[in-house]
Amino acid sequence: MKSSKLLVLLASLSVAPMALADIYKCVDDHQRVTYKNEKPAPGEKGCSIMTRDVPVNTVPAQKRAGAASSPPGNFPKVDGNTQRERDNDRRKILEQELASEQKLLAEAEKALAEGEAERRGDERNYAKYLERVSALRDTVKQHQSNIDKLKAELAKR
Repeated sequence: MKSSKLLVLLASLSVAPMALADIYKCVDDHQRVTYKNEKPAPGEKGCSIMTRDVPVNTVPAQKRAGAASSPPGNFPKVDGNTQRERDNDRRKILEQELASEQKLLAEAEKALAEGEAERRGDERNYAKYLERVSALRDTVKQHQSNIDKLKAELAKR
């Protein structure tokens, strides 16, 4: 009888390695509950220890041989011509986007130049003028940023 209990104990221990862990339950001011396996910071309130010296089962991840080096056999593949067509389509789309952004940039720069040159009647307060011109500058910066990103993407291809 003792040997069968010992066998069961040994079998259960060999299934998964055991680790001793302290788990903390923390409740914040808004009653949101979080669980941590690290000791709370010294000033952190609302945390209490849930387990102490209680074994927690852990199972190590299984390693697959060659998983990183080659895709599985049923992984869909694309022939070279199809991939080239896709790459060409992508390049055309990026070039169209670039042309569109360059046009929008030119319009935004024109609007900025006109906006800086005149002060509207409803802008008696100089701060309103600065706010409007600042928005126009931000639009120009955004279009310039988009152009830079599109050029960088096209350079990769």
